[in-house]
Amino acid sequence: MKREDRKAAVDAYRKRKVAGGIYAVRCAETGECWVGRAPDLSKIRNRLWFTLGQGVSLNPALQAAWNRHGEQAFTLEIVEELEDEEVAFIREQALKERLDHWIAVLTAKPI
Repeated sequence: MKREDRKAAVDAYRKRKVAGGIYAVRCAETGECWVGRAPDLSKIRNRLWFTLGQGVSLNPALQAAWNRHGEQAFTLEIVEELEDEEVAFIREQALKERLDHWIAVLTAKPI
């Protein structure tokens, strides 16, 4: 790859639109649901599955369920995407508010 091509690819990656929002992780075996927020929803599944697979999740209840039932019992769904905000603070506040909303609606545990 030429230097100019590589530079253009990096620049395009930096300028891409990133969708933040709220996601839910569900265990089919128990019916349990965990809800979390992410500034970039495109990366959250890989991050969660990696930490759970390594046994280093920061959520003990989710990790215990994963260890007990295995990866095949879990699904991740996007429950809400937020509009792109220019200011990070506004986006973070909106994510917190929507997280609280979805925890209540889904009677879920927070991640």
